[in-house]
Amino acid sequence: MWCIIPKVLLTALMLCTFAVLGKAEGSVAGEEWHGHVTALSVAPEFQQLGLAAKLMELLGEISEVKGGFFVDLFVRVSNRVAVNMYKQLGYRVYRTVSERYSASSGEPDEDAYGTRKALCRVTEKKSIIPLPHPVRPEDIE
Repeated sequence: MWCIIPKVLLTALMLCTFAVLGKAEGSVAGEEWHGHVTALSVAPEFQQLGLAAKLMELLGEISEVKGGFFVDLFVRVSNRVAVNMYKQLGYRVYRTVSERYSASSGEPDEDAYGTRKALCRVTEKKSIIPLPHPVRPEDIE
C-alpha cells in the first residue's frame, strides 16, 4: 500500500476531513497490474467542492507512475451520487458483483459495481471490457 499527500492538498487537509486509501495489486501478465481504490471519503460539509475528484485524479497519477494498466474500485449500486461521479471521471462498469456488501436488519445483501478506468499504458483496453454476467464476491481475484 502507498500513500502520498501532495502539497496542493496539504492546506485543504488542514481545513477539512477527507481520505483516499489505495494500493497497487495484480500481475503484469495479462495487463492486470493496477491501482485499486480501497476507500474514498469526504466529510459532508466539504462535499461538492471537487475534493473527491482531485483525490481520484491523484490516485490515477500515482497508478500511472507505478506502471498500472487501470484503476479500479467497487461502489454500491444504490449509491447513485458516487456512481455518477465515477462515470464523470471516466470509470466504466466492468462487472456487477452480486451481494458484495452485507446488509443489516435482515435486509438483503447489496450488489456492487466493479468499475475500471484505463490508464495511458493500455492500448487495446482489454482489461476494461465489461463482463457479460454478474460474479460473486468469492470469484473476484
